[in-house]
Amino acid sequence: MSTSFDRLPIRVRLAGVSALLTFVILCVFAVVIGSLTVHRIREDFDREVSETARQLQTETRVQGNLLRGRFQISPPLYYIATPGSVIRILYGSGEVLEQYPENAPSFPVPPQGVVTLPGFREVSTVDGYRVVTGVLPVYDLAGAEYGHVFFQYGREVASTQATVHRVELFLVLGVLAGSLLALFAGVAIARRAMAPIAALTSTAAEIARTRDPSRRVPQPLAKDEVAELAGTLEGMLRELDAARGETEAALARQRQFVADASHELRTPLTSVLANLELLAESLEGDQGEAARSALRSSRRMRRLVADLLLLARTDAARVVAHEPCDLAPIVVDAAAELGPVSGAHDISLDIRPAKVMGSRDELHRLTINLLENALRHTPPGSAIRVSTATTPTGTVELTVEDNGPGVPPEIAPTLFERFVRGAGDRGGSFGLGLAIVQAVAASHGGTVALETPASGRGARFVVRLPALATEEPAHATPELAQARAP
Repeated sequence: MSTSFDRLPIRVRLAGVSALLTFVILCVFAVVIGSLTVHRIREDFDREVSETARQLQTETRVQGNLLRGRFQISPPLYYIATPGSVIRILYGSGEVLEQYPENAPSFPVPPQGVVTLPGFREVSTVDGYRVVTGVLPVYDLAGAEYGHVFFQYGREVASTQATVHRVELFLVLGVLAGSLLALFAGVAIARRAMAPIAALTSTAAEIARTRDPSRRVPQPLAKDEVAELAGTLEGMLRELDAARGETEAALARQRQFVADASHELRTPLTSVLANLELLAESLEGDQGEAARSALRSSRRMRRLVADLLLLARTDAARVVAHEPCDLAPIVVDAAAELGPVSGAHDISLDIRPAKVMGSRDELHRLTINLLENALRHTPPGSAIRVSTATTPTGTVELTVEDNGPGVPPEIAPTLFERFVRGAGDRGGSFGLGLAIVQAVAASHGGTVALETPASGRGARFVVRLPALATEEPAHATPELAQARAP
């Protein structure tokens, strides 16, 4: 089942998967390392607070008469206090004996009975402070111990929390930065990894454009799947090149055979036609009709041989010598030749001079085929209009247009292919007429196209050939130039 991920380009998928895996690994790493680091920071903080409190309990000395309020604490609390810390000395009842700073917060005092426990210390967290509560002995002026007081040492947890937050932020930024770097690295690696495939694609596109399977496919240096693909493509192209060569050789032999056979058939056909013409004139009755029928079939065979010879010569790129000629009289001769067989069709001519460089016989054949196609595929009474003209763009146009039923849409794409016959063909065609029109137009550097008439009914064939470049004499008068214009 296709998903959106499958529709992404391969390099995007590779880079995305690489970045995602890196993100997951970094997240696990950040959680583990972050937990250990935070735990270690807090342990160090607690240990530092406890050690400071132990040192305070060991080095601080309270001496004097507490009942009379005459006592001395050495060293002074401000001397042993550290930044962000609080030191309080309290009676067992919780009354403050002395504290630093003076606005120190109040911390709870343990029950009275704990003073009998030497070395007592209690650790707790109160109002953002880590507090250690312990017991200090009280000495009289003679140096004898006669009582105890509480001391409380507290340090703000905020600084430690700030350190923890900085560590967490650093880990989050590290995960994001690492994932982003992994994405960019994945894109670069994917592009580098896809470079051989891109080279194969470019070569394949160039082969498709030039249709030249003899081109070499670039072979990667690494022996991997891409190299295997390149080798497979190279083998396929070699086989295609060999197959194309065999096909071209077979087609060349076929064209040569058709040309040779058509050429060899012309001589005996000419003899057969001459004899059949004599028989058709001398025989009467059924025998004469049989001779005339054979004569008509032989003429059709001669036309078929001529068509095949012309197509074979075109396929073999054998160009007949071209010379300057005017298309207008050629069209007039072709229309006159088909006049006796045009029946009830109305052929109208709009002929203007159209000079081209070409073969008069082939252009005559082109015009005959277009007119025969119009006569064959339109009902009696249809109008056929033939025109020649030279356009301002330097192109000669020969147009044959009718108002018949037109070309069926299903055969329009293959209309100029060989042996294609329309449904309205009444049996007088071999399906080579329009193929010959296209071949002759191409051999003269032109084109033929089927267009829709302005009326929307019928068919309109337009042959476009390069006009013969002519230069007017420099001394020609405007009247003479106008007479020579189409």
